[in-house]
Amino acid sequence: MKINIVTIFPEFFTGPLGLSIPARAERAGLVSYRLVDLRDYTHDRHRTVDDVPYGGGAGMVMKPEPFFEAVDDLAPRGPVVLLSARGRPFRHDDAVRLSVQPDLTLLCGHYKDVDQRVADHLATEEISLGDFVLSGGEYGALAVTDAVVRLLPGALGDHDAAATDSFYDGAQLSAPSYTRPAEYRGYEVPEVLRSGDHARIDRWRMEAAERLTRERRATERE
Repeated sequence: MKINIVTIFPEFFTGPLGLSIPARAERAGLVSYRLVDLRDYTHDRHRTVDDVPYGGGAGMVMKPEPFFEAVDDLAPRGPVVLLSARGRPFRHDDAVRLSVQPDLTLLCGHYKDVDQRVADHLATEEISLGDFVLSGGEYGALAVTDAVVRLLPGALGDHDAAATDSFYDGAQLSAPSYTRPAEYRGYEVPEVLRSGDHARIDRWRMEAAERLTRERRATERE
């Protein structure tokens, strides 16, 4: 898989993508990253990527030309995603869907907004991390990249690891996890997890996952 990230801050990604699962997946040949500096697709000496909004108002709007020219150069064979506060909330199902694409192109906005023509005529979809505003699309692009890459076969090493994550099977949260020591500062690991009875353990985990999902996601599912 190839992931293209179009941004005015390519250096934002070099540290995180060089660590942990994203880095291991790249070394294993499961994914490659291309960081595209949007300013390389400007044509003035100041490398300008933004301008004042039509109709007036506060803030600056990112120009359409650099985005269109960058994507023209990339010639992507998969989704082109604009990270946007107006986008549809990103879900696990989206990560699964994007993980089976030959490539993925992520467009990072900044400043007040991105010219709407990018959303309407260049991006294939808009995605948001939630109902809040960040300084730029870089944060969202990094989160989407990590969520997608960890689903690539072999990325986690343990092939069953992702299958026990929250949201892997529908909208259900995962059960709590514990490790050694069995007792710490008077707080004990539930006896059932130390029992060796795998049927009881499976039942406990299923019930705990269902209870947490009801308690913490009930409003979202109504």
